[in-house]
Amino acid sequence: MSQSDNATPSNSILDNTANLQNDLVKQSLSHNQDTNAKVQQSLQSSAATDGQKTTVLNTQFSDVSELPAGTPQGQQTTRPFSQDTPKASAANQPAEDDFVKYTGQSGLPRFNPKDDINNPHTPDTDGLEETHFGYKKVKKAEKQAKVADVFTSVAKKYDIMNDLMSFGIHRLWKRYTISLSGVRAGQQVLDIAGGTGDLAKAFSREVGRNGRVVLSDINAAMLDVGRERLINAGCNNVDFVLANAETLSPFEDESFDLLTISFGLRNVTDKDAALRAMYRVLKPGGRLLILEFSKPIFEPLSKAYDLYSFTALPLMGKIVANDSESYQYLAESIRMHPDQQTLKGMMENAGFVNCDYHNLTAGIVAVHRGFKK
Repeated sequence: MSQSDNATPSNSILDNTANLQNDLVKQSLSHNQDTNAKVQQSLQSSAATDGQKTTVLNTQFSDVSELPAGTPQGQQTTRPFSQDTPKASAANQPAEDDFVKYTGQSGLPRFNPKDDINNPHTPDTDGLEETHFGYKKVKKAEKQAKVADVFTSVAKKYDIMNDLMSFGIHRLWKRYTISLSGVRAGQQVLDIAGGTGDLAKAFSREVGRNGRVVLSDINAAMLDVGRERLINAGCNNVDFVLANAETLSPFEDESFDLLTISFGLRNVTDKDAALRAMYRVLKPGGRLLILEFSKPIFEPLSKAYDLYSFTALPLMGKIVANDSESYQYLAESIRMHPDQQTLKGMMENAGFVNCDYHNLTAGIVAVHRGFKK
């Protein structure tokens, strides 16, 4: 039997399969159209009976060709609004109105509104009260949006920049933090401002199939990067939640055995409120670990560190991430963060007991630890 003889039955089977699929699609579309017509007829009859305005569903059951092309669920990306977004035409809603509609505020930086979730700071609640954004003074109501701009900008290059900025030492800092966690199989862990998921990935292995890890972040772009990374790593016991560290509103009281926040607390507008929220969602006997830049305890190192931070970091940000301003802010935010003793006192004021801290790399970084009664 020749090769051409072999090909004929195979092609016939493929053709029959294709015809069957086409018939099924046509039947499905026809069924949808019939269902759509019946639903609209029913709505019109009900509206006429009730004396209400006729309602018609134009897009309830759509032809597939009319559906918009989109990104699969769970893989959406976040794009910041452009600072120079052109004014919309008279037929469309103005860009400024869209922004105000989502945020309830005007004149703030152009960021994706879903990054401004549950912002407890508004002109009504805080008036003209100011806080720091790096070395700058800004209204409290504005800081969350400005921080969102920074991390939306750096999300895609966040991991590589961490390696470059710390010469890879950040991995050792995180490993030491994990060693202080005391996490066990079956426990519930919340990694706040978890970004790209370094800690959550490690905790996923430690808690096992009967445990659960929640990776949360206020910034959707950072959370998207973390989600993709952990799903690709096979971490099937991790949830991903958009949450504000100041409120942690998606989470119930006394829900977690362990809370961690790594290089995120310094970006929070109200750190005291965040610590109180962490205390609320932690189970009695649970522990909090804060890994954050702190104050070097060796003066000569402090001066060299300042020189490096304010020259090399913005330069690396410009070359690698095409964003020097965000890394200038990161350097400034480190200097404005409370020192070791001050942060320990803040934890105690929030209710934590047996608080201590461990200096790493001569105090450039510190791990603070506290327990809930």
